[in-house]
Amino acid sequence: MKSSLIIVSFFILGIICGLMHWLPDLNALGNVSFMTLCALLFCVGITVGNNTTIIETFSKLDRRLMLLPLMTITGTLAATAIASFGLPHRSLADCLAIGSGFGYYSLSSIFITQYRGPELGTVALLANIIREVFTLLGAPLMVKFFGPLAPISCGGATTMDTTLPIITRTSGQDFVILSLFHGFLVDFSVPFLVTFFCSLSL
Repeated sequence: MKSSLIIVSFFILGIICGLMHWLPDLNALGNVSFMTLCALLFCVGITVGNNTTIIETFSKLDRRLMLLPLMTITGTLAATAIASFGLPHRSLADCLAIGSGFGYYSLSSIFITQYRGPELGTVALLANIIREVFTLLGAPLMVKFFGPLAPISCGGATTMDTTLPIITRTSGQDFVILSLFHGFLVDFSVPFLVTFFCSLSL
């Protein structure tokens, strides 16, 4: 929750700085968003590379539970496609690109801004932050009504970091490895799916 509030605060501060012209126009400095994206992907690669036990840890999982990331991705995209019918001013591809963020607001919003412009990038940022906050606040109710896998699926790409503590507390210690595995695979799918949908003209 704290990290989400910090991100939103910086986003609002950026809007204020832009409106007041307190900082130079970043567009005039070159392709800043692309360079930021490259730096972010580099940091993600370092994080994955430093975790030498990740494959060994995931090998302990129940084979049936390994399908959860696929179900999360499929369910999210299906729900996003249905929601697009209520948004006639947005294309199906735009909605699917936003849904493909799976809560990974920093990476997906930069990609979408790069391909589709700042307006859609802002929508992606807010939509994915809301997904994370909804998981943080609603995890206990999800476990109560839908079972221990519900907050993991709802958390999307965040289940290996920001939402892991609340998932551990509500779903139980037995689901920690699954949560990490789920977050890792969903996280890994984000750049591929977002860029794929951004390249479509549906």
